[in-house]
Amino acid sequence: MIILITLIVILIALLTGWILKTIKRPPNFPPGPKWWPYVGNTYQLRKLARDIGGQHLAFELWAQKYNSDIIGLKLGSEYVIVAFSYPHVRQIHTNEVFEGRPDNFFLRLRTMGTRMGITCTDGALWNEHRNFATRHLRQAGYGRLPMDLQIKNELVELLSIIEDYNGWPVWPGNFLAPSVINVLWALTAGKRIERHDERLQRLLELFQRRTKIFDICGGLLSQFPWLRYIAPEKTGYNLIKQFNQELHNFFMETINEHKNTYSDDKAKDDLIYAYIKEMKERENEVNHTFTDHQLTMTILDIFIAGAQTTSNTLDLALMMMVVRPDIQEKIQCEIDSKLSSKDFSVADSKIKLPFTEAFLMEVQRFFHIVPISGPRRALKDVKLGNYNIPKNTTVLIGLKSVLMDKNYWGDPECFRPERFLDDEIYTTISSEYFMPFGQGKRRCLGDSLARSCLHTFFVGILKNFKLKLGAKETIPSLNLIPGLTLSAKPYKISFLPR
Repeated sequence: MIILITLIVILIALLTGWILKTIKRPPNFPPGPKWWPYVGNTYQLRKLARDIGGQHLAFELWAQKYNSDIIGLKLGSEYVIVAFSYPHVRQIHTNEVFEGRPDNFFLRLRTMGTRMGITCTDGALWNEHRNFATRHLRQAGYGRLPMDLQIKNELVELLSIIEDYNGWPVWPGNFLAPSVINVLWALTAGKRIERHDERLQRLLELFQRRTKIFDICGGLLSQFPWLRYIAPEKTGYNLIKQFNQELHNFFMETINEHKNTYSDDKAKDDLIYAYIKEMKERENEVNHTFTDHQLTMTILDIFIAGAQTTSNTLDLALMMMVVRPDIQEKIQCEIDSKLSSKDFSVADSKIKLPFTEAFLMEVQRFFHIVPISGPRRALKDVKLGNYNIPKNTTVLIGLKSVLMDKNYWGDPECFRPERFLDDEIYTTISSEYFMPFGQGKRRCLGDSLARSCLHTFFVGILKNFKLKLGAKETIPSLNLIPGLTLSAKPYKISFLPR
């Protein structure tokens, strides 16, 4: 009996010690809500985000409550900080100590159970493959004339699709994504995907579901991976598995086609041929990282990066044409007076259309579809602001806090494209506070393509069509749908030939 009581006392003491250890904040850790044993702040965050309309709003509310530009949380067993304000955001973007990525279940699940690719890796693997992808995408035409020509070709098809609606009200979100994806796919695989391809339609549907189920912290699967055994549907585990399998099959089919038609002279044609050449040159090396699996993960990162953010931004730009018809009129007057031909140069038109370009920049600033970016991982103990950030802490970046900073923008809640115009020489101006693609080495690889697609597709559509609300349609909402990225609530507009 005495032994049993002793064991019970020891167990209670150990449990109490464990509880006290798990709820204790690290020394000088940023302020934030108290966390519970084991679950941390997971339940509080999910409930608050659900109640007020988004995880980013929950973070902002806590920042206000604790009067701090950096808040500290614990999600499951992970320490997490969220940093707001330009000085902190810039330090995270440009300091190498914040270039790491978390190594958790959700990020590994995203890359099919591995720690491969570019987006979710760090260290030597990330540096090597990021540099390779950047170099060979440029070789294939990324950021240059071949990319602009591919965008123009997609524009022709996009205009044809819009014409087929004959002015009938339609939500642009139904047909924008394939145009953006095909530009990326042409640079990656040397060919486009036909819109009627069932695989593409299936992948786009999975993309949309994935974006709405998960958040920047990965959802419940990130903190409690064991939930996949209990609730595989509700946690999104089955969705991710299906998504991964569909993409893997699609990518491997293309990779095998490239292997069957490979020759050294094709290595400059697209990224996959260049990668196959690199694999052949390294096949006798021990432990080299250029493998089929790494290639599929690299393609996955490129595919995910370009699949939705650009098309979502274009969707919002078109939506604002009916929310603000005065701006639509001004843009179309500028296009009509500055562009004499349907065949326009992307670079030239950006210079010739300063108000249009300022409008697109304002769309990106005002809607900030990636309000919280990341996640990053602190590679060692570091100080951010006045607080200590322990090694391996997950770091989230409050981009919205910079894009909507009243101290810099003055009236950030007002949609005003003129803020990006120089009144004297009437040209677009940028700012270090305008960072929709991030900064530093982890700046979005697809920024050049995104900006060119956005400009070319938008100008092409506005040059050929007037956008109007249908007689029975209401003005679209400016409140966006939360998820991995923010997106417009479905709306319908008519495209009337000009």
